[in-house]
Amino acid sequence: MNYRLVRVSELLKRELGVLMMRELRFQAPLVSVRAIDITPDLKRAHVFISALGTGAQKKEALQVLHKNRSFLQKELSQRVILKYTPHLLFALDESIERGTRVIDLMNQLDKETVPDALQY
Repeated sequence: MNYRLVRVSELLKRELGVLMMRELRFQAPLVSVRAIDITPDLKRAHVFISALGTGAQKKEALQVLHKNRSFLQKELSQRVILKYTPHLLFALDESIERGTRVIDLMNQLDKETVPDALQY
């Protein structure tokens, strides 16, 4: 990814996070923008969000974002001056949950192997 795309992605991430915090209400206790993957022509932006809470709260957060997509795009177009305002596509980012699950599994393996090592 070239430097311009990285800068635009970070700018969109920051502005979208502010808009979500000020303008939208979620049932989930915390909803944040984890990453934005933007196409080279700047016409589409895949927005990966992270939401804390139950599965229903995560789905509700995603529905709120889909429902308010046009509003968010309009506000972004006023805050960030680009030739094209990217079409926002929202997706839930499960990487944190996957990472904690892997760490938990590794800890369980460590606990299971430690008694065996002490027997020798």
